Amino acid sequence: MTERFNNRYAFVVVPSANKYVIKDEVEKLYNVTVVKVNTMRYAGKNKSRYTKAGLIKGRTDAFKKAIVTLKDGDTIDFYSNI
Repeated sequence: MTERFNNRYAFVVVPSANKYVIKDEVEKLYNVTVVKVNTMRYAGKNKSRYTKAGLIKGRTDAFKKAIVTLKDGDTIDFYSNI
């Protein structure tokens, strides 16, 4: 759930997933009605650190984020299965 909107939820999804697949899966998993899906792709970032062995360089993974807007009145309870 986002701070400004009570009916929006963010998910990290597979980079190959499109909006239609994301909508179908969220509706199937949480029994809600999805009104809109926005997606964002994030590139990996270069990271480096100094250690005893010298400079170690690496890269973080790239990922895709989906923000799902639900129908008014629908909510997702992530903690019901615990």
